Amino acid sequence: MSVGVTTSAPLPPASDTSAFSLVDYVVFVLLLVLSLAIGLYHACRGWGQHTTGQLLMADRKMSCLPVALSLLATFQSAVAILGVPSEIYRFGTQYWFLGCCYFLGLLIPAHVFIPTFYRLHLTSAYEYLELRFNKTVRVCGTVTFIFQMVIYMGVVLYAPSLALNAVTGFDLWLSVLTLGIVCAIYTALGGLKAVIWTDVFQTLVMFLGQLAVIIVGSAKVGGLGHVWDLASQHGRISGIELDPDPFVRHTFWTLAFGGVFMMLSLYGVNQAQVQRYLSSRTEKAAVLSCYAVFPCQQVVLCMGCLIGLVMFAYYQKYPMSIQQSQAAPDQFVLYFVMDLLKDLPGLPGLFVACLFSGSLSTISSAFNSLATVTMEDLIRPWFPEFSEVRATMLSRILAFGYGLLCLGMAYISSQMGPVLQGAIVGLLAGLVMAFWIGIGSLVSSMRSSMAPAPWNESSNLTIVTMTTLVPPTTLSRGNAGSDPEPSDHLPSVAKTPCPPARVLSEATSLQKL
Repeated sequence: MSVGVTTSAPLPPASDTSAFSLVDYVVFVLLLVLSLAIGLYHACRGWGQHTTGQLLMADRKMSCLPVALSLLATFQSAVAILGVPSEIYRFGTQYWFLGCCYFLGLLIPAHVFIPTFYRLHLTSAYEYLELRFNKTVRVCGTVTFIFQMVIYMGVVLYAPSLALNAVTGFDLWLSVLTLGIVCAIYTALGGLKAVIWTDVFQTLVMFLGQLAVIIVGSAKVGGLGHVWDLASQHGRISGIELDPDPFVRHTFWTLAFGGVFMMLSLYGVNQAQVQRYLSSRTEKAAVLSCYAVFPCQQVVLCMGCLIGLVMFAYYQKYPMSIQQSQAAPDQFVLYFVMDLLKDLPGLPGLFVACLFSGSLSTISSAFNSLATVTMEDLIRPWFPEFSEVRATMLSRILAFGYGLLCLGMAYISSQMGPVLQGAIVGLLAGLVMAFWIGIGSLVSSMRSSMAPAPWNESSNLTIVTMTTLVPPTTLSRGNAGSDPEPSDHLPSVAKTPCPPARVLSEATSLQKL
């Protein structure tokens, strides 16, 4: 998400919202306890018989619905829960048109990426890079992903803890440590299956927390119809903005079309999502889970936008407190919710649990996916003799180690200013690495295509440069006329020069087809 909350410094708790009741604390603690219990349940179930396939891929036996809810929860972080309503409150509903990109942004992964990844029976999405290019590109892609996700996880871990500190006075770093350690424990012990099922539970908590704010807020200002009327009168309801000017904050083009590429990066090739697709028991279940995300994403976006409109209508009727008027705009959501729900014990705790659910679901997915790519892309290729028991133990250590690393990044995030600034740093770092890999492979292929021909024929032949879907192992068999097995159709680039006679014969056979 391109919206965030300010993290420059912890805010002093408001005098009328710092009275976080016992019921609120109970609701909040229940979230952590139940999340930990789900992880421990899956860890203890079959303890001593776990394999890396069970730990990292849930044994590839997950059904459609939990995978779909986990896909939804993975990138529905506290940054989005706090940021989207603030965006609507400040600039109107133009951001709502981001939903136009969801259909195409999920349709393409469902019919292009998922079949390819699933049929190759991959564990890491970056295995495809080695099949298509070489091992160096695979390692570079893996390192880029690790670098970007560790930075982003520090931001996601820090944001809800700052929120809790701002509204309750609860110790900032105690909540950071609690969140990070609880998440690292159940992710390391329970593996992907625990992560998916805790995501299901946390998705329900996020839904209930946001729904409570919409219901109570709209009731206090006269209903959703009155909310819509007030927003229309003050110009907060936006039509389709077709201005092609790239300097306009949001337009239909940037949201609907630019959003497609954002969705492809999140739901098409991101390891955290690919890993969930590949954990499905069948390819059809993986595709259906991707389809199921579409209506869920629309509901989540609509709820965030409605909270922003309700907040706008609320402050047309009730004046802001001194602290609210002095706070940064992106912190309005926290003060609004605590002001709105202060007379309803349990509901402030539910919303804080909603924020923490967003962070828990995101960072648990990150810990698990980081452990997976490290194990499959950086360790197994160099140490193939690892026994299953040692590999399983190392995978758990890696997941917990990344949890500790992200705690360190949370401290660095506190020194970086806005959350969005930290997210942009990670994004730019990832883009630089991605461009380096992409342009480097392009230059390398151009150099190889410009190399002199390795034969001494005098014929004036046109050399046909061909990219084949058959791996080098198939080419090395020397059976040009035999049909390769279906499992041999792996995307690859031939790594050895192809003789001209072979090229011409293949080109002729292709023309006949």
